[in-house]
Amino acid sequence: MIIAANLKTNLTRIKTTKYINEVESFLKKNNISQEVLVFPATSSLNLHSGSVVVGAQNAYPTINGAFTGEIGYEQLEEFNIKTILIGHSERRHLLGEAQEKLVEKFNFYKNLGFKIIFCVGEPIEVREEGFESMMEYISKQYEGIDTLYENLVIAYEPVWAIGTGLTPTSEDIVAIHQELKKKSQAPLLYGGSVKVTNAAEVLALEGVDGILVGSAALYAEHFCTMCQYAQELNK
Repeated sequence: MIIAANLKTNLTRIKTTKYINEVESFLKKNNISQEVLVFPATSSLNLHSGSVVVGAQNAYPTINGAFTGEIGYEQLEEFNIKTILIGHSERRHLLGEAQEKLVEKFNFYKNLGFKIIFCVGEPIEVREEGFESMMEYISKQYEGIDTLYENLVIAYEPVWAIGTGLTPTSEDIVAIHQELKKKSQAPLLYGGSVKVTNAAEVLALEGVDGILVGSAALYAEHFCTMCQYAQELNK
């Protein structure tokens, strides 16, 4: 299974290094064999060697160049980063990233062989329109994406559940994961208010290949516990 922490705009480089080292120590001490990914804030990226895979939350589709405020492959390469999040709802909805730009990023980093965690999901108003409308909305987020790419991971995150404490029912999660599995056989993660108190239940659901955790992952102890849950299930 894949257990991923999106640290968003949190933790300094010193705190992030401490965090990753704590997780690394836990994985080693407890013989955790699951795939563990951590996505720090851009300014907190650093070299790391071990079981924890460090990825980038975002990058521009360029080696380098005149793109103020962005980073490209040259900056990621300095830290041996070969894993990236693309399409997170906060990038789509808060920062206005269109599908065309996400496809451009996807293709650029696919050509470099990156592991890509590609995020999809729906806002509450779409969900309230019914399952068919919801699937139509999510399907458009797959347009232009190579769903057969060998290093692809899909993360389903209902936008209305991110950071709200709200989560779909177990039945809803299973139903949407079954539909999304028809679109791609890539590993499929669930995200959206996953926390230490519900992670074991979510991980045990049919079709769930792991979790992408946001604010609840900021506590290394909690994130480590989620890794332990995945190891115990060992799907």
